[in-house]
Amino acid sequence: MNNVLDSDSVLEILRPVQDPELRKSLVELNMIRNVEIDGSKVSFTLVLTTPACPLREFIVEDCQKAVKTLPGVTDVSVEVTAETPQQKSLPDRSGIAGVKNILAISSGKGGVGKSTIAVNVAVALAQTGAKVGLLDADIYGPNDPAMLGLSDAEIKVESTEKGDILHPAFNHGVKLVSMGFLIDRDQPVIWRGPMLNGVIRQFLYQVQWGELDYLIVDMPPGTGDAQLTLTQAVPMAGAIIVTTPQHVALLDSRKGLRMFQQMNVPILGIVENMSYFIPPDMPDKQYDIFGSGGGSKTAAELEIPLLGCIPLEISARVGGDSGVPIVVSQEDSASAQALKKIALAIAGKVSVAALT
Repeated sequence: MNNVLDSDSVLEILRPVQDPELRKSLVELNMIRNVEIDGSKVSFTLVLTTPACPLREFIVEDCQKAVKTLPGVTDVSVEVTAETPQQKSLPDRSGIAGVKNILAISSGKGGVGKSTIAVNVAVALAQTGAKVGLLDADIYGPNDPAMLGLSDAEIKVESTEKGDILHPAFNHGVKLVSMGFLIDRDQPVIWRGPMLNGVIRQFLYQVQWGELDYLIVDMPPGTGDAQLTLTQAVPMAGAIIVTTPQHVALLDSRKGLRMFQQMNVPILGIVENMSYFIPPDMPDKQYDIFGSGGGSKTAAELEIPLLGCIPLEISARVGGDSGVPIVVSQEDSASAQALKKIALAIAGKVSVAALT
């Protein structure tokens, strides 16, 4: 061991410290940068693989402990930043310029709270410092504008030589494109498959998304044209399946999950929504209105992760109706905490998949 306190000795002492999810050395992953020595003080930059790293504090603590074992070191300062890795490309699919990772949040049936999950996960990721977009692909029932407080927003359409370019609306740290911006509130969308295919491709390729770490796609329920268009058009970092503990919902969620697997889209995990009801006047009680344990049982049977269970709280519904997601309006609530953990888990899995 080199007894001289310099950048080489700091890197050497940090070499055994691993990223807990990637299980590789931080030094070998080039996550330790800008090492500086000022007398007995050591400073460096820790570059995480996502701003939403759930193990951030543990990694920093491990680094500080390691460096403090060097002779003469009295103080260790760690500046934390992040560089989200790009998902792997596929030869037969076209990525979106500036967008690093495309994620689908889907469900086998309607009414399970998929849009609530999509909106809150997007906002939770943005709260960590990530650059996030939300594509509302539920063309027939576009609810994301209302849930993000953008019901009255008007999006700019720019004419260019390559066609019209949409500029997304923005609120709560999230860029949003939705059919809800392009039609009257009470106007039904009566389209066949080819028209649906065309508008989803427009939302993918003719939107000024800019630089995004994550583009969340809020899918319509089922396994129809929208799912096929998305999975055949762009390389996807993964899909998240939303269900409730109810037996019927679980049956449909398995079909949706199998569809993504057949299209070679990685399944990041299952989210069980409405796991139990918390009465607002009795917060210490919970009732299993839709049954219990269905999500964990299905996840175990299919050998995929259960990303989290979200309780049914009135405040979550209020947040959706008012345009202020619960991770913003009541960030200490049980639902908000569960949603934030799910967002961190998704970000971690995306980074691991991109770097392995």
